[in-house]
Amino acid sequence: MICVTTPTLENGEIVEYKGIVTGEVINGINFIKDFGASFRNIVGGRSAGYEEELIKSRMDALAEMEMRAQQMGANAVVGVDIDYEVLGQGNMLMVSASGTAVVVRNK
Repeated sequence: MICVTTPTLENGEIVEYKGIVTGEVINGINFIKDFGASFRNIVGGRSAGYEEELIKSRMDALAEMEMRAQQMGANAVVGVDIDYEVLGQGNMLMVSASGTAVVVRNK
């Protein structure tokens, strides 16, 4: 499945628009990662635990969006946008991916 942030594909022609497609993931950050991030907040540096969780959440949201696009009969998603939100007391991360499911034919 081809997923791009642009509205078109350079080597493909959009022959059919299937509609808007989304993928959402809400993940909780566990106490150990939260504690490590709090410590790094004080002394400085990157939080590997949060970064790993963010990467995993983004990949899961994109995979869910692609699965839904495929179920609609699409072979690509254009105009992809990824949004991030922190929920609750800061221990829940929501990642949503959205775009337009399309059928593309190679030029």
